[in-house]
Amino acid sequence: MTDRKEITFDKFIRWAGVAVLVLAVLYVVNYLSSVLLPFFIAWFLAYLLYPIVKFVEDKLHVRVRALAIIITLVVVFAVLGAVIYLIVPPMIEQISTLSDILTHWVHSQTHNSIQGVIRDWVTENQTAIKRFFESKDFTDAMKTAMPKVFSFLGQTANVVISIVASMITLLYMFFILLDYEYLTDNWIRIFPVKNRPFWRDLSKDVARELNNYIRGQGLVALCMGIMFCIGFSIIDFPMAIGMGILIGILDLVPYLHTFALIPCAFLAMLKAASTGQSFLLVFGLVIGIFCIVQVITDMIVTPKIMGKAMGLNPAILLLSLSVWGALLGFIGLIIALPLTTLIMAYWQRYVTKEKTSVTIGQQADQGTSSPSEEH
Repeated sequence: MTDRKEITFDKFIRWAGVAVLVLAVLYVVNYLSSVLLPFFIAWFLAYLLYPIVKFVEDKLHVRVRALAIIITLVVVFAVLGAVIYLIVPPMIEQISTLSDILTHWVHSQTHNSIQGVIRDWVTENQTAIKRFFESKDFTDAMKTAMPKVFSFLGQTANVVISIVASMITLLYMFFILLDYEYLTDNWIRIFPVKNRPFWRDLSKDVARELNNYIRGQGLVALCMGIMFCIGFSIIDFPMAIGMGILIGILDLVPYLHTFALIPCAFLAMLKAASTGQSFLLVFGLVIGIFCIVQVITDMIVTPKIMGKAMGLNPAILLLSLSVWGALLGFIGLIIALPLTTLIMAYWQRYVTKEKTSVTIGQQADQGTSSPSEEH
């Protein structure tokens, strides 16, 4: 007969205590989310920058960790500054050009200056304007607008607070990088000794899948940026290379590149105004490039690169994106691939036991001695 484990009162109390502790931890984390968020962001940034810091230490022979971190940050900020320089100044120049074109168009349509048009309109409607400022509607509008003014001031204060939080995040990141090896090797000590193997295996799987995901998504973003550069250059779109680089950077987060349609619409308006082409034609070509690149990326690039990097069949990969996107929205698209791979890995490890048997078989092939052989 097989032994049946009885659920004793002590065991029930112990499990209930664990459940209460987990709920308490989740509540505290949610309550302190605004404080913990900079720390978690700093840890993620430290995780991304650690290979560069090690490269500076080992290959450039900078043995002082603090100096290696500073050099890494200088290089990273220099690269980001170069990318911004390639995108922002041309965009400002295009805005100025569009302003000149619009001003010229208004002058050609009215045969008069804008100031003259405004002055004539005010003169003709002076009585109506005076009546409006004395009306109850204007008073109500002011009462409605004043809270919005204070809300704007509050948002400005939030921007200042965000800048301070960014500096705190950089400070966190610096100290995490300073003792990165010690922190990554010893964080597991917060758990009881008997539970450490599970958390150690979990951290290894998470680290492996996160490495594969970042490497694969970076390659997908690079391919997408190159395709957009080529497509925009073919249709002679303004800032073709700069927009391609911007879209590639945005695609480091899946599907975030769709927000690039906003500056693309502005640039299409500029090209239409400067060349006399139809705006619908120019923007239609841009939409066509977006559709073509998205189809190539979703049907070929992402399944090939991410499927190989994360060990997922292309059909399973597309299904995971659809399911997690439907469940969690935009955040689901971000975490779909690593989370799906992690769930599959632990299903094989703890449910079907496939990963455990494979590991044992590999150890046997490598000549791992059995207890009988040792004796």
